[in-house]
Amino acid sequence: MSSTITNNTPPSGGTNPLAAESGGKPAAAAPKSPAPDPFDPARLRLSQNLTAALGVKKHLTTIPVRKPSREWFVRCHADPAYRLETYVVDLKEDSETYLVTPDLWDQLAGETTFGARLLITSVNKQGTVFIWPIKLPASDGRHDEWSKSALEAANFGTKGWVRVQANLNLGAYEVYEAAGNLGDPEWPTPPFNELLRIAFKDRYIDSTDHPILKRLRGEA
Repeated sequence: MSSTITNNTPPSGGTNPLAAESGGKPAAAAPKSPAPDPFDPARLRLSQNLTAALGVKKHLTTIPVRKPSREWFVRCHADPAYRLETYVVDLKEDSETYLVTPDLWDQLAGETTFGARLLITSVNKQGTVFIWPIKLPASDGRHDEWSKSALEAANFGTKGWVRVQANLNLGAYEVYEAAGNLGDPEWPTPPFNELLRIAFKDRYIDSTDHPILKRLRGEA
C-alpha cells in the first residue's frame, strides 16, 4: 500500500509572493465597497435634461393672488397684456381677493371692501407665478404711501429682480435690488385671460347672490 505526500514547500531559492507581501501570512482580501442604496433620492431623481427629453411639461393649476413675501426676489411682467386695472373685493381678514363682474360695480360702489386694483403677473426666483394686486388711487386721487411704494416696487420689478419689504416706521415698502445676476425670469406661456381664470376660479363674484356679498350684507 502506498501513499502520496504533497509537498507545499516552495522550490529551493523561490519565495511565496503572498507570504512575502504579508510578512509570512496570507494577504487579506481588499474590503468590498458597500452596495448603493436602491432608494437613494440622488440616484432616482430625474435630471432637468432628462425631464426635457421626456417631454414633461408643467401645467399651471394654482396661481396665488397675493403680495410678494418679504424673502422673495421677484419680477413683474412689463407687457401691458399681462396686467389689468379692475375692481375687486378685498377681504383683508381672510387674505383673499375676489374678482368682480363689471355688472356689479355700480351696486358695490361705497362698499369698504370694494376698490380698484392693478393685477400684475409676477414670478419669484423659485418660479412661482402669482398675481400681485396693488391698490390704485381713489376717485378723488388719494393714494396712501403703502400703495404708492408698492406700485414703484412693481415698476422696478419690470427691469430687474427686487425684494419688497415693509418698513413700519417709514409707513411704506422698501425696495432692494438683487446684487448679482439672477438671470431672466421664466414667464408663463398661457395668455393673461387663462392666468386670471386659474387665479380666480373659486373667487369670482358674478351675482348679488354670491356667498361673499351675502356675508357682507349680513345675510349669511
